Amino acid sequence: MNAALRTNLLLGALMLGAAILSRGVAPNVKMSDQRPAFSLETAIPQSFGEWRVDTSIVPLQVDPDTQSRLNKIYNQTLARTYINRSGERVMLSIAYGGDQSDNMSVHKPEVCYAAQGFRVDRDEYGELATRYGQLPVKRLLAVAGNRSEPITYWITVGNKISKVGLQQRLEQLRYGLTGTLADAMLFRVSSIDTDLPHSYQLQANFVNTLLANMGPAERSRLIGAPPG
Repeated sequence: MNAALRTNLLLGALMLGAAILSRGVAPNVKMSDQRPAFSLETAIPQSFGEWRVDTSIVPLQVDPDTQSRLNKIYNQTLARTYINRSGERVMLSIAYGGDQSDNMSVHKPEVCYAAQGFRVDRDEYGELATRYGQLPVKRLLAVAGNRSEPITYWITVGNKISKVGLQQRLEQLRYGLTGTLADAMLFRVSSIDTDLPHSYQLQANFVNTLLANMGPAERSRLIGAPPG
């Protein structure tokens, strides 16, 4: 039995067990209602380190149908392009939802970029080293014509970053079994470049500089309590 099949069987069994157990534990407490107010617009600085918002660049816009769905699901979204002193740019996109028991998949880059006509040529798990711990991330490569866009992203469910996929789903189920509707945040950075190692390193540098220039409370909303 290969690893993918074992993973799918395990997930299916766990989801079935969780469904049975949760029949008497209907989630009715929103985690977002128990947490301090949080604004992406003010929490993410306009400038930090050598980075500042580049107002001359408009981030990639989703089609109207997709945007309508996103507006119904997410409480807050943020899209900015930053530029450093060397003229290198990183595009930042963050989506936050107060009830993300099973909705974050709508905004995953694999789905969002494909809906815009991109082809996802690379899809790999990895880790992004920070002074606050190793962040479990996914790295993608989206291609459309001559546009090559390397992407790094992660998802925080409640107070914890979980590996996208099985661990993320298990974390959602864990909250559900306690009667809690978890909130979630998807953090994505990307750049336009055909040099993948350089792009992923640039994105890692951007993330590290951003985290270092945020307060503890705001930073914890982005990365939760990552594994050390």
